[in-house]
Amino acid sequence: MKINISLSNIEPALALISGILILVMPQFLNLIMAIYLIVIGVLGLTSRF
Repeated sequence: MKINISLSNIEPALALISGILILVMPQFLNLIMAIYLIVIGVLGLTSRF
């Protein structure tokens, strides 16, 4: 069984993990959002090249 991982599969997973972390630890909202945005930005930039 081969699993293909692409940018379109990673973004929803990151959003889900970020949402769960925000629900569990709301005091870390700024940190979680910053990490999420940095990861999405880096993935978006690297997928174009």
